Amino acid sequence: MEEALNALFAQRPADLYGELANYFSKFSKAPVICKLVGRKVFDGVGQPTLEVEIYCTVKNYEKRICSTVMSSHSQIPENASPEATEADEKERNDSVNTAVEWVNESLNTMLRDLKPTDQCKVDKMLGECFTKKVEEKKEIQKQEEKEEEKATPVLTSCTPSATTLPGKKKAERPGKKVAVSERTIPPAEPMESVLCGSLAIGGTSLAVAKAGATISRIPLYLHIALLKCNQGSPKEITLPLPMVTLLNCEKFSPAKLKLVKEVMLIPPVQLSVKQGIERVLDIQKEMIRLLEPPGKAPSPQLADSKKGKARNTGKKAPPQASKRISHLGCLITGCDNLEQPLLLMQTACNNIGLELGTDMYLAINCAAHELMDYAKGKYEILTGTFKSPDEMVDMYVELINKFPFIIALIDPLRKEDREQWNNICCALGSKCYLIAEDAATYISKLKIDQNISIPTCSGVVLKYINQTKVSDLVELTGLLDGQRHITILGSPDGESSDDSLVDLAVGLGARFIKLGGLSRGERVTKYNRLLAIEEELAKNRTLREANLEFIAFAEESPPEKQLSDALPPPERDSWPPPLSQPALQVRSLPAQLPGNSTLT
Repeated sequence: MEEALNALFAQRPADLYGELANYFSKFSKAPVICKLVGRKVFDGVGQPTLEVEIYCTVKNYEKRICSTVMSSHSQIPENASPEATEADEKERNDSVNTAVEWVNESLNTMLRDLKPTDQCKVDKMLGECFTKKVEEKKEIQKQEEKEEEKATPVLTSCTPSATTLPGKKKAERPGKKVAVSERTIPPAEPMESVLCGSLAIGGTSLAVAKAGATISRIPLYLHIALLKCNQGSPKEITLPLPMVTLLNCEKFSPAKLKLVKEVMLIPPVQLSVKQGIERVLDIQKEMIRLLEPPGKAPSPQLADSKKGKARNTGKKAPPQASKRISHLGCLITGCDNLEQPLLLMQTACNNIGLELGTDMYLAINCAAHELMDYAKGKYEILTGTFKSPDEMVDMYVELINKFPFIIALIDPLRKEDREQWNNICCALGSKCYLIAEDAATYISKLKIDQNISIPTCSGVVLKYINQTKVSDLVELTGLLDGQRHITILGSPDGESSDDSLVDLAVGLGARFIKLGGLSRGERVTKYNRLLAIEEELAKNRTLREANLEFIAFAEESPPEKQLSDALPPPERDSWPPPLSQPALQVRSLPAQLPGNSTLT
């Protein structure tokens, strides 16, 4: 008391009792969790999801610290039947109700009196709880199967098997076509079952992380960075580059193109995030003008570009579309061929004085896993047009050579076509990023004995869904960094207004962040959070400029070879610290890219 009073005489604070309170608060006990509250809320597309609130005991008082809202993720494709969609909605509703029950009962009791800053201990307990729930579910299923075994015949799996492709082979003469058609394709891996209520695990883990950051009086992204760096504060932080979705291509009639799900814009690295987003908005305005229905506004031909990059080759005019906004926050349109959306993008940029490959880059989400026709063993890229996995690789090589401003392809193939993944990486890895998203949906299946179980690729898209825990992402991104994969934090289809995903991406050191388009409040909120973090890091002089680098894959590496044996080590000053690995020379960018490109 004497020491406190002596300090007050020198300081002469305006609020005497406030200063005394601050002095004695240093001797108070650390806040501990006293209550969890789970409730059912709705996400940006009106689907039910989970909110978790954290209450802590702070200086003998119960205080609400923070809350988090989980994003919903659907396993069914866009072209699913109404019956499948209805069943999925019912399953999601049941899962949310179960998750609310878990949070308010078992998790509330289990985590009481734990420090919110002890993320590892909390996540370990959550993991053990989830494992116990899984075992309980298995026991219930075994009992049900025994009861129904006598009454119900065993049904064969609907998953396509790796057998010779069906067809009228008897009438055909032996030859090259028959040999090609008889090639087998790897069967689709069975869809991983999601435990009803698993949202509670991910929601609680993220809520505890936010509470730990609040208690520590630091931003969430810095709290995550400290967890990844083992409490070693990074001197500089690099912001992830935004992949901004501009077009969502319909896969239904009358549109013929099925291959392209999203066309995304990636600003060059020399621009700030704010400058990049402003540039994307300018392109979006021009795109809206180009997509105006006939009669409302003149729609220029592709040849009318300012810099003459787009030429009229006799192809159809740009696709027409109304100002419809997708749930991804972008414009919806339909196309008849693969080049149409790319030429449309090129026209929009040229019309406002921008050049693709210098002032902006493109990324394409192919979502090829939704296109496989298992009866034919081929991908249906256009209505009635099919290509084998090997033909898909040749098509992508031709596409990138013709449009070198495409620097990323997401899910160009199914995850099961590992041989073709290896081929496409050897052919295009030094020109663009080959990203796996579908293969990385379930984080629990990625990490097997300190190895990453994915096809050969440049990187993966990670999503914070279901039972994913913060510690899982910290550990997994560390492994990805060690094997020189790039990490992309992706937004699920059913997004909420919670902006924690941006802090996770920044704290984990992700190379890109995929948030959807610049429409719909739940998505724009995240872009605003990214802008706020950029401003804060620039003010603190801890912002490092991004530096992109393509990877020259070793062409002799077999499909199943670990990437850690084939990729170069990180730079000495990169964050997180590099692992010792054999170095390979990285080839320079392809000659098609402009000389003043910021990609290095």
